[in-house]
Amino acid sequence: MQGFDSKFRDFPDYIIGITKEIWEDRGIATLHGYYAPDIVVRSPGSVVIGNESVIGATMATLAEFPDRQLLGEDVIWSGSPEEGMLSSHRIFSTATHLGDGMYGKATGKPLQYRIIADCHAKNNMIDDEWLIRDQTAIVRQIGWDAKDFAADLIAREGGPEAAVPPLTPETDLAGPYKHKGNDTVWGAHYADVLTRMMGADMAAVPEAYDRAVQSEYPGGETGHGWDPVDRFWMGLRASFPSAEFKIDHVIGREDPTMPPRAAIRWSLWGKHDGWGYFGAPTGAQVYVLGISHAEFGSFGVADPKLRREFTLFDETAIWKQILLSTG
Repeated sequence: MQGFDSKFRDFPDYIIGITKEIWEDRGIATLHGYYAPDIVVRSPGSVVIGNESVIGATMATLAEFPDRQLLGEDVIWSGSPEEGMLSSHRIFSTATHLGDGMYGKATGKPLQYRIIADCHAKNNMIDDEWLIRDQTAIVRQIGWDAKDFAADLIAREGGPEAAVPPLTPETDLAGPYKHKGNDTVWGAHYADVLTRMMGADMAAVPEAYDRAVQSEYPGGETGHGWDPVDRFWMGLRASFPSAEFKIDHVIGREDPTMPPRAAIRWSLWGKHDGWGYFGAPTGAQVYVLGISHAEFGSFGVADPKLRREFTLFDETAIWKQILLSTG
């Protein structure tokens, strides 16, 4: 781990370790050292620049959810300490809505939700990030509908003219990370599966997914078998049938004691011109940032298939774009 603190055994230990140190151990000030002064943090709802902004947002979140835990489920990574490393870190978070904040007046509701963060790190410091929270799961558990929450957020931000613009290719900012991941059979295979489904080839589901596949999708939705996978990806693509689908980053890994895995960051950019996940078409121009994790395996000598899939995008940010476009 050249350039990194010797207390970290490897890159996953660094990612999981600093996450706990910052959030659960209340070492928020360590962000001055762990996050670059001019870091670009993209979430579907906004683009934030600089570690001072990250520190402010972290304190606001902890004021609203003071007992928040961040349980690291996986770190799928590529690169090297010398050139820089990109982690796709999947977290299962628990928290109680004990303070007033972004999600409204404190409700006392207990929450469970996932986050996936793609972070580039070099010399013990993160300098580029893509972050997706399962906002749908959060707002549902508090008592909101995703669309209603987006409308209320626009109003609280001062109306359509003053509202914080969501992430799109037009509002995005370039950061220092320029790589596209690594070249492995698992990453390439998963990229092909997603590309097939986004190209309306839904036969990819029974061909590539195990019949007992477990799926974890936005809203905290857990599914088992082929049908939930088909409904999810079909419903998403049906909402944006003419949008451009792009795979922006691909990682595949084989690690001891772990199944073969892949992490893919992808996007859709185009019109909401179809019936699907987001109801009646509105013609709004929408950007969907998504991150997906996959685990592969087989019983005996059978060819490996996709046995667990985790996908996140921010439904509230998509509704915000639709509402800002349509009024």
